[in-house]
Amino acid sequence: MSVPGPAAAFDAAAGEVVDLTALQAETDIAAPIAELDRDLIGLKPVKQRIREIAAFLLVARAREQVGLAAGPPTLHMAFTGNPGTGKTTVALRMAGILHRLGYVRKGHLVSVTRDDLVGQYIGHTAPKTKDVLKRAMGGVLFIDEAYYLHRPENEKDYGQEAIEILLQVMENQREDLVVILAGYRDRMESFFASNPGFRSRIAHHIDFPDYDAGELIAIAEKLASESEYRLSPEAREAMIDYIARRRQQPGFANARSIRNALDRARLRQAMRLCAGNGVVSRDALQTIEAEDIRASRVFAA
Repeated sequence: MSVPGPAAAFDAAAGEVVDLTALQAETDIAAPIAELDRDLIGLKPVKQRIREIAAFLLVARAREQVGLAAGPPTLHMAFTGNPGTGKTTVALRMAGILHRLGYVRKGHLVSVTRDDLVGQYIGHTAPKTKDVLKRAMGGVLFIDEAYYLHRPENEKDYGQEAIEILLQVMENQREDLVVILAGYRDRMESFFASNPGFRSRIAHHIDFPDYDAGELIAIAEKLASESEYRLSPEAREAMIDYIARRRQQPGFANARSIRNALDRARLRQAMRLCAGNGVVSRDALQTIEAEDIRASRVFAA
């Protein structure tokens, strides 16, 4: 495990003093935290937990530099919440924080689901799981919908083999791999109850709240802007109406649903422009109008 260089942060002549400000600058852990604020709207409790974990790990590094007892901290995590609440993005930023502080060698993120780990016949699961673990070593392994690894209703299911391999690696190689399990809150609770080995290895549980209506319209405007589109004032009102209706329907996935709605609005805008007289302005090419949004089946329902 690499340790940040002590030149700027540690002054033995001063009586074993660690300059945390210098250590923070040296590791540049503020960068991925700033990226979280830039990339994700809302999620204040999640961002606060990430800051707390980063501060804890920074102090652990400082303790190590002055010779205080500092065994390797348990860094495996559980992210719970509904789809589209930013769990994968936060996992990616966490990988950056861990890399900057020297807790993982590479800082990359490998994102998988059950199908990447569990085989369909005898002898298939172990090599699949071990191949994923090999790719993830030195970084973070993100397992989405982790509860699908355990299917107690199926006696012939091979998920338990993957679980046993994961548990062994999480314990024995925790200095070279961080595992993040993610999924719906209630299902993850049932999963941990059925697999106490996982619960005992998870140090940090972070719950991701749903976005409120104001955050969702801000996300819509941000996503549009990132692709050099904009919502007209009428389109913005239509999107607010869309969000209110869509949130009441099954399968709503927070920011993911908003992204999908914008993608469809862009398709309708393209069709509308192509059906015109053939001459379009730069402003027209950038502007999504209310009709592009209100053509959604959400309004028909």
